[in-house]
Amino acid sequence: MMKISVVESQSRLRLVLEGKLVAPWTAELRRTWNSAHSQLRGRALVIDLRNVTHISREGENALLDLMTEGARFTCKGVFTRRVLEQLARQCRCKSDPTLITLSNDSDDEN
Repeated sequence: MMKISVVESQSRLRLVLEGKLVAPWTAELRRTWNSAHSQLRGRALVIDLRNVTHISREGENALLDLMTEGARFTCKGVFTRRVLEQLARQCRCKSDPTLITLSNDSDDEN
């Protein structure tokens, strides 16, 4: 099961993912990304993976697609960070230090 919440503030729009990023939820992530992307009005769009517990191959492919479209990510934990770093190497985004942000549990991004 996957839950996707949209959290808006003046400076950013966050897609907060919780649970397992597997099919069919990867398609829902893509739909939510496209919808949110059209509503940015100059704000940053960040995908929050801090509460993702599993990422399937389909999930990795979805994240890679979003990464190539300019997605920024926040995560916690070794597993998620490692997945994002591998994907960044695949899309040649590694040189962008703002692509992945490692967050603490206490971080509250408004």
